[in-house]
Amino acid sequence: MAFTVTMMSWSIIEYGKQMAASGELSHAMEAVKWGTDYFIKAHPEPYVLYGEVGDGNTDHYCWQRPEDMTTDRRAYKISPSNPGSDLAGETAAAMAAASIVFRHSNPAYASELLRHAHQLFDFADKYRGKYDSSITVAQKYYRSISGYNDELLWAAAWLFQATNNQYYLNYLGNNGDSMGGTGWGMTEFGWDVKYSGVQTLVAKFLMQGKAGRNTAVFEKYQQKAEYFMCSCIGKGSRNAQKTPGGLIFRQRWNNMQFVTSASFLATVYSDYLTSAGKTLNCAAGNVAPSELLSFAKSQVDYILGDNPRATSYMVGYGNNFPQQVHHRASSIVSYKKDSSFVSCRGGYATWFSRKASDPNLLTGAIVGGPDAYDNFADQRDNYEQTEPATYNNAPLLGILARLNAGHGGYNQLLPVVTTQPKVAPLPKITPVAPASSSSPIAIQQKLTTSWVSKGVTYYRYSTVVTNKSAKTLTNLKLSVTKLYGPIWGLTKAGDSYVFPSWINSLSAGKSLEFVYIHSASPADVAVSSYSLA
Repeated sequence: MAFTVTMMSWSIIEYGKQMAASGELSHAMEAVKWGTDYFIKAHPEPYVLYGEVGDGNTDHYCWQRPEDMTTDRRAYKISPSNPGSDLAGETAAAMAAASIVFRHSNPAYASELLRHAHQLFDFADKYRGKYDSSITVAQKYYRSISGYNDELLWAAAWLFQATNNQYYLNYLGNNGDSMGGTGWGMTEFGWDVKYSGVQTLVAKFLMQGKAGRNTAVFEKYQQKAEYFMCSCIGKGSRNAQKTPGGLIFRQRWNNMQFVTSASFLATVYSDYLTSAGKTLNCAAGNVAPSELLSFAKSQVDYILGDNPRATSYMVGYGNNFPQQVHHRASSIVSYKKDSSFVSCRGGYATWFSRKASDPNLLTGAIVGGPDAYDNFADQRDNYEQTEPATYNNAPLLGILARLNAGHGGYNQLLPVVTTQPKVAPLPKITPVAPASSSSPIAIQQKLTTSWVSKGVTYYRYSTVVTNKSAKTLTNLKLSVTKLYGPIWGLTKAGDSYVFPSWINSLSAGKSLEFVYIHSASPADVAVSSYSLA
């Protein structure tokens, strides 16, 4: 939650003017304040912070609406005897970043946030330890893998940004080597691992001319920041993995969190470089800042539906978005429509297992997303791919504002320039002809796009099956051979392919489209059998 608030605040700090121009700034600030109000209540004493309410095991045991929950939900805290530097550090960062957001509109509230941020940083730094060693129930769900050094640096960076206090700048300089800020070259950024975010902020301070005696150390931070950026665009010494469709891929469970966070860092760093009149230094050579922005745009486009499945991974956006989100309140009918009590386990039997669309639309939520091969199963029990998270959405806030309204940074405008990728040579297409001119079924294939990933050229083919007869086509079976990749829009049935689950026939003159991806010439598609009614 704290990381979500930090990233929303960062989005507003960089692109608040753009949000205001589209009438969304007040909504974004309201969302941040909802979180920081909670943090203030969770921090009743300088060295006490409540970090978790509820137990992941007992919470997951039930499938209920919030209105029906009766499970005891204990509150867990960190303290000097049970420290949590990572948790306190991230919350300090959130409070500091949010103080910048409210500095002009609500200075008293901004001062209160800064007071909490100072106290939390002092708590995190003085009483060191991993939060999940103190709040052990968190280990199964939100284990602190990276430890707490990255959060201490992250908090110091945000406190410097909020206060210009030299103490925090020197903290970054004095501890950069020992805490890993100058040593870790990362290809991920998220709620657990903050190093790339720290390195991006410190590089900003350096380009603003604020480093002072810390210049040499800050240059090492910047080298690691650029290591991350180069990995995203495939021009580094070690590059981020991508799906055949071009999506950054880190892990199967909620991969989209890494997509949005990486895209945000690329967006702001592109603007930082442009404002400073600099280019990105990669192993493959110097790169224009606009290429980073193009990368970020490509990831956002993928999320919103420009992908091999033509699926939007933002709920409610587009014509083809997830319908069975792994989210309790979405999957159970509204209390206003049916106030009947939904029991703890009864919700699993009645609502969780329903093979139907959610009765409540979780508009705007970003789900976990596809696997390493662009495959996605829209099923409620497929939590790795269909579960949403607030930290998926938070970085997207700033990217969308930037792409929609341009750069309002230090001194110049950076247009959104989409570079034309190097297109692989297209294979020769052999049209699939019907068995005879009188055949009632026509099959046409075409190549729609191609790209190179890890030295392999992938091709996306669209195939249209048309019922040329005056009758309804049913029981269609297609033979698809020489296929070496995933296929969408058909259902596998033994050695053949049949209609997808959402249709069972084709009326006269109607067509069915399916697509597939592989690194070869077109597959051989033929009609095995059919019926006309």
